[in-house]
Amino acid sequence: MAGHVFGRSTKGRLPRAVAGDGCYIIDADGKRYLDGSGGAAVSCLGHSDADVRAAVRDQLDRLAFAHTGFFTTDAAEALADALVAGAPEAIDRVYLVSGGSEAVEAALKLARQYFMEIGQPQRHRVIARRQSYHGNTLGALAAGGNAWRRAQFAPLLVETSHISPCYAYRDRAEGESLEAYGLRVADELEAELQRLGPETVMAFVAEPVVGATMGAVPAVPGYLQRIREICDRHGILLILDEVLCGMGRTGHLFACLEDGVAPDMITIAKGLGAGYQPIGALLTSAVIYDAIDAGSGFFQHGHTYMGHAMAAAGAGAVLRAIDERGLLDRVQAMGKRLDAALHDRFGQHPNVGDIRGRGLFRGLELVADRETKAPFDPARKLHAKVKAAAMQAGLICYPMGGTIDGQRGDHILLAPPFIITEDQIGELTDKLGMAVDQALAA
Repeated sequence: MAGHVFGRSTKGRLPRAVAGDGCYIIDADGKRYLDGSGGAAVSCLGHSDADVRAAVRDQLDRLAFAHTGFFTTDAAEALADALVAGAPEAIDRVYLVSGGSEAVEAALKLARQYFMEIGQPQRHRVIARRQSYHGNTLGALAAGGNAWRRAQFAPLLVETSHISPCYAYRDRAEGESLEAYGLRVADELEAELQRLGPETVMAFVAEPVVGATMGAVPAVPGYLQRIREICDRHGILLILDEVLCGMGRTGHLFACLEDGVAPDMITIAKGLGAGYQPIGALLTSAVIYDAIDAGSGFFQHGHTYMGHAMAAAGAGAVLRAIDERGLLDRVQAMGKRLDAALHDRFGQHPNVGDIRGRGLFRGLELVADRETKAPFDPARKLHAKVKAAAMQAGLICYPMGGTIDGQRGDHILLAPPFIITEDQIGELTDKLGMAVDQALAA
């Protein structure tokens, strides 16, 4: 019998999830699905973590909600302290929200207000990258560079400039080093600034490791450092979107730490709550906070559920688990094993062109021809067939289409829980291999 939920798609029927057991989700028929992507890089601790569940229950028993227009809470204060303690240099304040899109919206509005407060009202433009993804709300969607997601909503979106992504697999020239390629593509930011007038630009937004839209594509060495230099030269804020790649996913609490870059703002979500509560955050520098404090003293923004006590308590327990259980080291170690297993299974596969990523954040790009890197015909919807075959096999993965330009290209994103075992990595690669081969044969 059809229900009344308006889901992501009006086609087909989804299995009903009823329980979680470590790295597995169990449906109403008792079928177990290995969560090879953490949903969408969310479930970093799996689906039955006792400590996080206890923290949420304990907070509920004391206080579920207090509006942040009237109160702060111990849970929110402790979470902010823990995040700042692990954040890059200069990050000093945490603005708690309920998800990634909210965090990006807050970052864009704070950037604009910052420049208003310091007497530079002409700064209003945003530059981002093609094939990026920063969320589905209108401001975040405008910043994002995914052509397919943007197309039908284009009349509603504020104008945003987009430069090339850092996509070495397809865009690095023959004989060009990774470092030289990174500097060349980063310098597109300088060129775009000169075209627009640098005095009109307020921020550059980028993912250190591009997630959903391209499939775990990391910045090459030196790229983000050059971006930081260009932003500093022109007084532009650097906003790094770590909604997918942050919170330990790459083996560092913040992905940009591996790149040696300190941004002005960082957006996080997904793994921050590990799926136990909806939560995200905007982290910002003391310079930006102090400008608001010295000026109007009020950030003209806010949502009802921001700083939610239960969500903050759950996220605090997630951070403690990452720290006390040594999970950052585990992510790096298991990430190497996952990478090795993927290369062993797909390294010579005629239709896998690239295997990439960091930590437990990995992507495979599917191609019709390895030599030419030619993509499959988009009409084939290969990514959708891979997802369906994987679900049938009892594996959750995150395939997407439009990898190259929003229309062409297929990839598979993997982001398993940090607690994944070697045996489960074997199960993941075996089932993924079957799903890919079945989809290709269809």
